[in-house]
Amino acid sequence: MKIIERYVLKSYLAAVLLSWLVLSFVMTIGLVVRIAQLIIQGLPLKAVGTFMLIGFPETLRLTIPISLLISSLLVFSRLSADSEIAAMRSCGVNLLSVMRWPILFGLLCSLLGVYINQEIVPRAHWLRRNIHAEISVEIAIDLLEPGKFISDFPEVTIWFASKEGNWINDVLIYDHTHKEVTREIRAEKTLVETVGDDIVLNMYKVRIDPVEYDRPGIATADRFTYVMEDAFKKKNKQKKHKDLTYSELAAEIRTIKKNYDRRPAAVMRKRYNVCRTHMQIRYVYAFAAFIFVIIGVPLGIRSHRKESTIGIALSLVVALFFYIGVIFAESMDSVPMSQSHILVWVPFAVCSLVAACLIPRNL
Repeated sequence: MKIIERYVLKSYLAAVLLSWLVLSFVMTIGLVVRIAQLIIQGLPLKAVGTFMLIGFPETLRLTIPISLLISSLLVFSRLSADSEIAAMRSCGVNLLSVMRWPILFGLLCSLLGVYINQEIVPRAHWLRRNIHAEISVEIAIDLLEPGKFISDFPEVTIWFASKEGNWINDVLIYDHTHKEVTREIRAEKTLVETVGDDIVLNMYKVRIDPVEYDRPGIATADRFTYVMEDAFKKKNKQKKHKDLTYSELAAEIRTIKKNYDRRPAAVMRKRYNVCRTHMQIRYVYAFAAFIFVIIGVPLGIRSHRKESTIGIALSLVVALFFYIGVIFAESMDSVPMSQSHILVWVPFAVCSLVAACLIPRNL
């Protein structure tokens, strides 16, 4: 590697790292605030690690491409503004050789993005949907939020006003054990304990309506024990398309093809289009890193003054166009005739054409 190439690559990697750290902080600031609130409430450290591992992978598919785009614009616009690009040209340096290493790094990030989007992100999404089943009972109790109706437990909806350790206040329970009758249980104060997969609620100053399922009537008691059986037993939730890894999504597509004639054609066409669209979206998000470098480098060379402001502005414009186009195509996945699995590649194709026009003009 030549000295000039090493110099440019070193500056580029430093800019990528800084941009990625800033973007990651911005993308995860909501998660950080939520975790801080839970820590104050006494959330165990194990849960903190679980939340970070679950929430972080999904940010990578956005932060990596955008950080590469910003870095490409900032580094090469600075080189252009400082007349270093002009000096390279006057010395006969081929700018393609200077651009080569950032482009190869972008390609490497895209290949890494394929794995992240196809394997890691779906698993993280699935884990987040099953958070109460995946983490321990102790942590799950700490995640219960006051002031909200909680329907994560089998046949029970629970609400409470406030929490102090294992005590919850002003509790309201809707028991749906019997489909014909919904039992309403109120208590001023409740001690929450766990026995295996069960949650035991030791309730004080209780009002039960009805006291018996087979006949109406209200009863009150100073103390009442209510057991939520198998409250934390792992549920067999059905995976959505965003929860499926590459092999699972490919198997789903094969199954749809196999059963295409056995079910209503409209339903099967919709499912088939949704699956194919989600498969392609993952590739588009991954290869955004590569195309952002390809288009960012020549755009940066053309920026001569105030490179920081212009670079960030151009980054926002390019990224906004790209992701709005992808989101629009994704919104059409329920319309089989839209061919949304092809539409998601339109922003990629447009950026490629722009890069093909800009690169020859800036060599």
